[in-house]
Amino acid sequence: MDLRKSLVITLWLSGLAAAAPAPKVELLWPGGAPGALGNDDTDRPALTIYLPPANGVQSGVVVCPGGSYGMLAVDHEGKQIADWLNARGIAAFVLRYRLGPRYHHPIELGDAQRALRFVRYHAAEYGVAADKIGIWGFSAGGHLASSAGTHFDSGNPGAEDAIDRVSSRPDFMILAYPVISFMTPYVHRGSMRNLLGDNPDPQLVASLSNETQVTAQTPPTFLFHTTTDASVPVENSVLFYLALRKAGVPAEMHIYEQGPHGVGLALFDPILSAWSRQLEPWMRLHGWVK
Repeated sequence: MDLRKSLVITLWLSGLAAAAPAPKVELLWPGGAPGALGNDDTDRPALTIYLPPANGVQSGVVVCPGGSYGMLAVDHEGKQIADWLNARGIAAFVLRYRLGPRYHHPIELGDAQRALRFVRYHAAEYGVAADKIGIWGFSAGGHLASSAGTHFDSGNPGAEDAIDRVSSRPDFMILAYPVISFMTPYVHRGSMRNLLGDNPDPQLVASLSNETQVTAQTPPTFLFHTTTDASVPVENSVLFYLALRKAGVPAEMHIYEQGPHGVGLALFDPILSAWSRQLEPWMRLHGWVK
């Protein structure tokens, strides 16, 4: 990225940030996360919370940056997304989830489920509606988001921790160039290896090939991808969309002819940058944007 573009992004983000309070970080398990292998930040899943100016009860979105389950793209798939949401009056919760190869499934999914429960439990505190909490994932973060949207529960009413009594079902999903399938030629092997290890059980692979897990209870979903994505083939989004359609789940998909993987909001691409402008009316249609 050249200096001019970098400066414009900085000014744009600064303008958005000036309208919102400074973000704070909340550990999902202040006393230590289940299965933690240490006490570094990478062992402590957390939410960085970006709240828009108070303007009545709004939606909230848990944001899952991508990075092949081995790193987190916390700028263009994290903070920039939070700023985009805040500019539309939506609270954003950027998830720092644990990563492979140090951690494997079900740790990552557990972190995402806990994030959704955490936001829903604290909904009134954050000024969001408990029934308007979505999840937005990019690439491997899209796999995590789609896993949360196909592997959820209504909470454990007998749990000692009050947060665990709350539902982990997202009310909607936004999936940008997501990893979806682990059982087809379209698998992103780096993500699969980091999440499941070198020799995963075939039944586990099948259960996390999320196009096979869609039901009528899967949340409404918006998908964005490009045909020329050389990292995560576009068929991942297509398979998920077809499964949603078969199950009768409301869904919208936008596939662009050209564009690389990992573009985020594609701020400086005159064509791809339109995808977020198509996302907003979809969210407005369902009442997640005022």
